[in-house]
Amino acid sequence: MLLFKKEKKKEENCCCGCNCDAQSMAKAENAKGAGASVKVLGSGCVKCNQLEAATKEALTQLGMDTAIDHVTDFTQIAAYGVMTTPALVVDGKVVSYGKVLKTEEIVKLLQKVR
Repeated sequence: MLLFKKEKKKEENCCCGCNCDAQSMAKAENAKGAGASVKVLGSGCVKCNQLEAATKEALTQLGMDTAIDHVTDFTQIAAYGVMTTPALVVDGKVVSYGKVLKTEEIVKLLQKVR
């Protein structure tokens, strides 16, 4: 019996609270584990773009020609366990989240991780 004509809430499929289907979650997991790369996770806001620019500068200083992927899909971002953007991922590991790093900080992180 429904009191006051309230419907039962449907269960959510995803850890981020959205209704992600199994196919999109599998795609996000595959993208997460794909290859040695540098990724910036974020919606494409000013801070995300600043982190991407600083990362490009750091890679140039180190002489690395690694391409930077800018991931804007929140399903893929949630697959990394990141809830605060911008975030920096190097070789599949989240090395920073929630702040814009300076170029010098990124150089130190890249040298440590690689």
